[in-house]
Amino acid sequence: MYVRRFLLLFLVATSALAQQSDAFLNALLDVHTFHQVAISADGRRVAWSEREHGISVSDLDGARRKQLTTGDDEGLAWSPDSSRLAYVAKKGEQRQLLIDSKPVAKVTGSLAEPKWSPDGKSIAFLLIENARRAAGPLVAMSRPVGVIEEQIDEQRVAVVDVATGKMRIVTPANMYVYHFDWAPDSKQMVTMAAPGSGDNNYWIAQLHVVDVATAAMKSIYKPELQIANPRWSPDGSHIAFIEGLMSDEGSTGGDLFTISSTGDDRRNLTRNVKGSITSFEWLSPESIILGENAEGDAALLRMRTVDGASETLWRGAEFVGASGLIGASVARDGSTSAVISSSFQRAPEIWTGVIGKWKPITAINAVKPAWGDGRSVHWQSDNTDIQGWLLAPANVDPSRKYPMVVYVHGGPASAALASFPRDQNALLAASGYFVFMPNPRGSYGQGEAFTRANVKDFGYGDLRDIVAGVDAVLKENPIDPNRVGMWGWSYGGFMTMWTVTQTNRFRAAVAGAGIANWTSYYGENDIDEWMIPYFGATVYDDPAVYAKSAPINFIKNVKTPTLVLVGERDGECPAPQSFEFWHALKTFGVDTQLVVYADEGHSIRKLAHRRDIARRLVGWFDKYLK
Repeated sequence: MYVRRFLLLFLVATSALAQQSDAFLNALLDVHTFHQVAISADGRRVAWSEREHGISVSDLDGARRKQLTTGDDEGLAWSPDSSRLAYVAKKGEQRQLLIDSKPVAKVTGSLAEPKWSPDGKSIAFLLIENARRAAGPLVAMSRPVGVIEEQIDEQRVAVVDVATGKMRIVTPANMYVYHFDWAPDSKQMVTMAAPGSGDNNYWIAQLHVVDVATAAMKSIYKPELQIANPRWSPDGSHIAFIEGLMSDEGSTGGDLFTISSTGDDRRNLTRNVKGSITSFEWLSPESIILGENAEGDAALLRMRTVDGASETLWRGAEFVGASGLIGASVARDGSTSAVISSSFQRAPEIWTGVIGKWKPITAINAVKPAWGDGRSVHWQSDNTDIQGWLLAPANVDPSRKYPMVVYVHGGPASAALASFPRDQNALLAASGYFVFMPNPRGSYGQGEAFTRANVKDFGYGDLRDIVAGVDAVLKENPIDPNRVGMWGWSYGGFMTMWTVTQTNRFRAAVAGAGIANWTSYYGENDIDEWMIPYFGATVYDDPAVYAKSAPINFIKNVKTPTLVLVGERDGECPAPQSFEFWHALKTFGVDTQLVVYADEGHSIRKLAHRRDIARRLVGWFDKYLK
């Protein structure tokens, strides 16, 4: 009788905890994600876009707020005189460019990144007419059926006359344009472009100058590595851009360069900055404001172009950005700004004001953290200082020993930041786990040499950095060394697969969208150009450098129970890689499970799937670490 009563109480308590966990997870999934924030040049108005919740505009202090759209809309652009706002609204396969709610252009396909000409007479934007899917390698790829051939959607620059609505395309048909900017005379543009597949050729894109009247395009610079975000100086003399080793389009980091508009006089302005530049804007011909990842912190700098001298305007252990990258949308005065701000303890909101003295003007995300403090940690590995973040569970009792999960970020050219934690890590911390987020070599935050330190060395030095970090964290925190797990997605998924083949110290693992076999991966993925800067050659020219970092070649060493997750139509880390790893684990009797999410790409978009991943992940670690 006593046993029955005990079991009944246990089941009731367990059910209550599960319901509490589900309610918290639902609250996490309800957190609004901000695409972009944009301040008008005069600093009086601000606009922002939220994923699946539309575009809003208000005064700088949040007054006179008005919601313009309700969909997954973005592409905010204030006119040079600050009087009008252009933006992109989506409806099914159609995209509309609107100015103050009035349509000026409509297309079937992709329309993105509108920018007013400096004279205010035209708006240019990126256009893929009749696109077969959303642009970019993160989305679900088209199904490979029928006769297989390279499918190329051409992304070009279109210009619409604001007064007449007349539209014309001003870049060649055989060039995919990733980013562009107007020259101050409104007669030229600078583009970052490459021929062929837009998904694959970002890593070989060059700088081009375009004559808007004739649509003639001329290359002015072939970069040594990858480039991003070209911006023309206000006096028309130079073009600035970010160049560095980048593993993903949109995950930008490197040094800031300038080059003359004719392609001469290339200069690195941030050679001595121990950080990674993620965004920038010209303030004047002599001054640029920079967004920087500084050892995991977010920072804003003002730099002189004549000599590269800089001053730090703000730095903090939190995230501030304008469009997914560290930075700010800055008004003409160089000080008034708007940012998307979040931290380990604060969900994202829009903040405005003088740089470093921002105040929130939205209160959209009311979720309260169910975890403890997050702090920056530093340790030594191979005589190098490495940084990461440690997120604690709530109400830590120093007399107890807690489990810990190591989360390895994607990339590798990316970084863990002190921002509001992603769904899975938040749920782990809320479920009583320490979550350790290292930034090993190959990450952003410590300069370009650090980002390049894993070239031809995937899985070796970076794993030593992570293991050394685990040892350092264990020394200073009440964590049970026998209850440590690892998980990650993309590069983090590869590192998880790799780690369990190299050491048995992790009791459980979850590998999301991982890479098991670099040799087969080279022929399966849709973005193989990213690999050559990292491995030094194609797999056909140097198979050994790929083989030495392939988890599948060390698969017999694995004893760690490993959950494997992947999107069905992932083009960056295709599902066959996960099948290969899972199949091998089963062959050698390792506890494993494979879950494939229908119609998902590299980035999991559907809420039901995100919910399932978070639940499975915590459940897997609960099984082996609790």
